[in-house]
Amino acid sequence: MEPLGVQPVLDPELTLLTLACIGVGSAMGAISGLIPGLHANNFALVLASFAPTVPASPLLVGVAMLSAGVVHTFVNAVPALALGVPDAETAVTTLPAHRLVQQGRGEEAIRLTALGSLLAVCCGAVLAIPVTRGMEANYPTIMAHMELLLVAVVVAMIVAEPTRRAQIGGAIGMGTSALLGAVTLSIDPAAPLDAGGMLAPLFAGLFGAPILLDAMAGGGIPDQQDPKIRSTRRRVLATAAAGALAGAVVGYLPGISAAIAAVAVLALLPGGVDDRGYVVATSGVDTANTIFALFALSAIGQPRTGVMVAFQETGAPVDLPLLLAAVALSGVIGFLIVLTVGDWYLQVVGGADYRVLSVSVIALLIVLSALLAGPIGIAAFGVATLIGLIPPHLGARRVHLMGVLIGPLVLSL
Repeated sequence: MEPLGVQPVLDPELTLLTLACIGVGSAMGAISGLIPGLHANNFALVLASFAPTVPASPLLVGVAMLSAGVVHTFVNAVPALALGVPDAETAVTTLPAHRLVQQGRGEEAIRLTALGSLLAVCCGAVLAIPVTRGMEANYPTIMAHMELLLVAVVVAMIVAEPTRRAQIGGAIGMGTSALLGAVTLSIDPAAPLDAGGMLAPLFAGLFGAPILLDAMAGGGIPDQQDPKIRSTRRRVLATAAAGALAGAVVGYLPGISAAIAAVAVLALLPGGVDDRGYVVATSGVDTANTIFALFALSAIGQPRTGVMVAFQETGAPVDLPLLLAAVALSGVIGFLIVLTVGDWYLQVVGGADYRVLSVSVIALLIVLSALLAGPIGIAAFGVATLIGLIPPHLGARRVHLMGVLIGPLVLSL
């Protein structure tokens, strides 16, 4: 009788390769998150273009992409706090987060963003099956009425502004950004980087440069106090869960960004939401949106983020157990990176000449626009910057500038 063989549960070589890809992807997500105006989508598309030459399977290349996307959603809050240059996903949280920084609570805000994203990863494990089943069952109905849903979202956002002046500002911001998107998003620019596109200069102009221009007249970042979180555990958990749920739903829907979802869900929370709640919830929305875009690709075959588009282009299989393990580990890595780098980032920015810093970051955004979209990217950046100044100067929220995506989508339906 032959002895029973013992088969290892894990392939050691595959495990090491997977961990290496998670590490590489996490490093890429950290870099993209810390550079104002750069998104994980750009790195993901670079990887997709080089995927055939990478000495790893398409699945492992996809693991690196997904890890980069997850870590980016943790780290991208740091430049938004320190420099005022958010991604479109974090646009809604910029003002509340900046208020905390100006109150000397920047280090607390950093921890709140890290907690919001980490709790979103945890909530994703609980919400994954019920949300996916619910969206699968209702997806045909939702898509059949998508145009009406998007129009209703736009109207609700404008009506929700507290004053007539702000409503006018929101409507102008929505209309002009929608027109800008309709004109530019279909352009395939000749640019030095194949992984480019028009989104990067548009978002940098709409959401980044206007904040930097307004901040040049300010006094920079004040001294920061202790990092202790001044919010109850229950409040942090409730706002993080709300953000995670909103991010889970919009992970399946085109055109409705994490920023818009954050505005909607926070308006529904009982008792209102303070600045700390906004920071936690919007971080949760951003991270959950990235995670559930993976479930959307698996359940309905539709990539809802740039990272998932790049993932699909590699031809990698959607191996949910492996990919979810990568998400979990990447979430822990992103959390630790934010806690390690965030305070230092704030200190460096706080000690710098803010006028020089703002001009330098604007110059960086122009260079990135040129690299990713060529000369037309620079022009789009300039026009987007002018449009981006409109809503806040009329007392409206910058989230209306997401018309740059909603407008073209409505026209295409």
